[in-house]
Parts: sequence; C-alpha cells; structure tokens
Amino acid sequence: MRIAVTSQNFKTITGHAGKARRFLVYETDASGTPPQEIDRLDLPRELSIHAYHGEDHPLFGLGLQALVTQGAGQGFIERLARHGILVHATSEADPLVAVVQVATGQPLAAALPHDHDHQAEHQVLVQIRES
Repeated sequence: MRIAVTSQNFKTITGHAGKARRFLVYETDASGTPPQEIDRLDLPRELSIHAYHGEDHPLFGLGLQALVTQGAGQGFIERLARHGILVHATSEADPLVAVVQVATGQPLAAALPHDHDHQAEHQVLVQIRES
C-alpha cells in the first residue's frame, strides 16, 4: 500500500492539505512490516492542490491508495477520491504511527476541526478570471 503524508517540515504530519506542498510517501502493507519512506515531494506553490486545477498533479501519478493529513476540506477529499486516493484526517503528529494505523485498519486519532474560512480568497480568484 502506498500512502502519502502532508508534512511541511518532513518530520511531522501537518494540516491544510489543500495548500500543502511537501509530502512524505511511504510503502507498507497490513503485515506489520515497518513502512519504508520511498519518496519526498517538495512542490512549488503553484502545485498545491488548492492552486493547481489540472488532472495531472504529481500526487495523482504515484499510485497512492491513501493520504494522511491533519486537516482537509471537502473539495480536497473529493478531488483525491476521484483519483482513487482515500484521505484520512488525524490529530496524530507522527507520520510512521499514522501510516501503520491506516495500513492495518486501526482507527486514527480524531482530527481537529478544519478551518476552511477562505471564501473571500475564492471570490477574488473568480473575479480575476472574469476580468
């Protein structure tokens, strides 16, 4: 199973997945074998899911089955689901702990509420596109 983790510092799980640009990518299975980090993505700002609207995002070509984050909006969750990637939100900070839990079907620590209050930002983008 291939699982990505949002991690702006490449050490802990971070939130606001739509604006995340750094991801740890692990390969693991349900047997309890320790996850192996196989890749790190350090994407430019314009390749955050929030900013990039193409269907050829680098995350989509990795063969991911899951993504772990501390917070994600419904649009992010739905967009990744269209590519077969299940999003798991958690308050867990340790990527290895969360990846093992996802791979073995254990429950994750409940996520903190997602603050998705940037409607004004979306309105500005719409106004720019209409200009």
